Amino acid sequence: MVAMGVIDDLGLEVDVPRRITRVVSLVPSLTEAIAVTAPGLLVGATDWCVRPTELEVVRVRGTKNPDVARIISLAPDVVCANAEENRAVDLDSLRVAGIPVWVTAPTTVDAALVSLDRMLCHGCGLDRPTWLDAAVRTWAVPHRGPRRTALVPVWRRPWMAVGRETFSGDVLRRLGIDNVLADHPQRYPRIRLEDMPACDLVVLPDEPYPFGPTDGPEAFAGMTTACVSGRHLTWYGPSLVSARAVLDAQLAQPVIARP
Repeated sequence: MVAMGVIDDLGLEVDVPRRITRVVSLVPSLTEAIAVTAPGLLVGATDWCVRPTELEVVRVRGTKNPDVARIISLAPDVVCANAEENRAVDLDSLRVAGIPVWVTAPTTVDAALVSLDRMLCHGCGLDRPTWLDAAVRTWAVPHRGPRRTALVPVWRRPWMAVGRETFSGDVLRRLGIDNVLADHPQRYPRIRLEDMPACDLVVLPDEPYPFGPTDGPEAFAGMTTACVSGRHLTWYGPSLVSARAVLDAQLAQPVIARP
């Protein structure tokens, strides 16, 4: 028996079984969300799925190069994926093999909270978790204070940064930080540092590129930089409960990169 008419974030109908006991996740944040909500439900996850730290499941390589054959061999009731993190060709291969694939695609905090509820409750057949209610309460409070502008690099060699319509850009917006590339035609454009518009701050997350105090700030000599948790800036899942406090604290302790 299947639950007909269950629709994912892409508007695609996903024929998930009425009883779901085996799930594979291809996104670290979704892995954490499922594992925290229903320990034991996951049977497979990517090599990059590092939370919860005690997670013991079959590893299926990376988000961009999943071992499709191994995923199929696990006989999951549903595979959870993301439109940005995972390749359409891999997800289509799973669908051809008869495996239901649930795809998330939020680009704002509010959309992520709704997407998580739908994935967990409709895609995975779970009850709404209490941590999701806590996250909703956390982000319901509007920012009250001065606003700043920021450049948000996510990679170097080549340099790339957060552009338009991204979840991380909306997280920062909710914290009073406006992305100077929010109107760029691309979501993650390659950039030339010498061509960047003026801004108050450079925000350096430690993923996907591992920016840190000794790798990143030196490229922005004389500018104010802040190293922040990539998990709290880019993941949507249980980390949303603490993300606001964590990022507020990190953004409140910027440093001036020495020339």
